[in-house]
Amino acid sequence: MTTRRPPRNPPRSTPKTPGDRDAPRDAPRGRRAARVAAPPRKPNAEEAGHEDGPQRIAKLLARAGVGSRRDVERMVEEGRIALNGQLIVQPAPLLTSLDGLTVDGNPVAKPVSTRLYRFHKPAGCITAARDPKGRKTIYDLLPKGLPRLMPVGRLDYNTEGLLLLTNDGEFKRQLELPASGVERTYRARAFGDISQEQLEELAMGIEIDGVRYGKIDANLERRTGRNQWVEMTLTEGKNREVRKVLEHFGLQVSRLIRTRYGEFTLEGLGMGDVDVVPRDDLFKFRRHLR
Repeated sequence: MTTRRPPRNPPRSTPKTPGDRDAPRDAPRGRRAARVAAPPRKPNAEEAGHEDGPQRIAKLLARAGVGSRRDVERMVEEGRIALNGQLIVQPAPLLTSLDGLTVDGNPVAKPVSTRLYRFHKPAGCITAARDPKGRKTIYDLLPKGLPRLMPVGRLDYNTEGLLLLTNDGEFKRQLELPASGVERTYRARAFGDISQEQLEELAMGIEIDGVRYGKIDANLERRTGRNQWVEMTLTEGKNREVRKVLEHFGLQVSRLIRTRYGEFTLEGLGMGDVDVVPRDDLFKFRRHLR
């Protein structure tokens, strides 16, 4: 049985102009139309792959693909980063280049252009470089010969689907920040009882165990007995957000798949496969990021 949302009220009719007959019927409307109609802004220096003037060490090394800013700050605390042979004690000093910087005694290579990859993560591996428990990681599955890549966000051990990877720590951070408004879409198979009306309430956000979750666009796709597939689109991506929200309604999640992150989907990507996002597609996507 499929439960669908009630149709929205049809828009008021307006007189057609001579050019209306040439307009496509499925032309985007609302916010999407505004984004399409707005002239593309010029990429800033960071998007273009460089930035003039002094920068903090953490930001420089993130741009060089060493890790995220948080990763770099942790490396500084661990005494792994030095400048001209002297250990850096805090990531605030401003530098204009990577000259003289080393990580674990190895010179830092100059940053290369930003690259973005799609990876179809299977269940049964963690999104980390290593696991103290000895579990399989995504890096055990990625093919050899790829550049040093960092995951954009995380997928739980038992969650599968689209995982983006990049060599640019600053770009990674931009994609992960809720302020950027990048949507993530998930499909969950869950056991229990829930109605579309209950899911509609998530559009106002929800608080669970003192944690506030923002707007979630949720739709009941289909139901067989007490099993159903629920599609959820959100922008925050807090830890185990989808599972916690559905469990709050008394549902037991048996499978969770991320199908979309921003403009990128799983289309054409088999389980365990990885491919690189074409540069033109990446450039167009970055132009419209907040």
